[in-house]
Amino acid sequence: VRFVESGGGLVQAGGSLRLSCVVSGFTFDDYGVGWFRQAPGKEREGVSCISPANGDTTYADSVKGRFTISSDNSKNTVYLQMSSLNAAVPAVYSCALLLFYYCTNGISSKGVDYWGKGTLVTVSA
Repeated sequence: VRFVESGGGLVQAGGSLRLSCVVSGFTFDDYGVGWFRQAPGKEREGVSCISPANGDTTYADSVKGRFTISSDNSKNTVYLQMSSLNAAVPAVYSCALLLFYYCTNGISSKGVDYWGKGTLVTVSA
């Protein structure tokens, strides 16, 4: 399984970014695709997850109403549109393949079988 994540960068608080995750080497129907983030010294947090097979989505409470996850199955690509970003310490956003149960129940890293390397997002005040 291979991941190509992109779209990270520096943005001002209140701004937007769109992350992309192109996944190859697996069948979209077999897994959920999630985004996780981790800042230095903090625990990894599940941000959002999508089941590309049926379009079901899940969001962490901290991002509901501001982030939107979507997939283009013809391109094996999952997007995370992030809006109204809050100023915060830099965090690495990573794409992952996880079992459907964990995608829809807490976006838990327990269910992750494959991880991408991540892309750095910095939101300045």
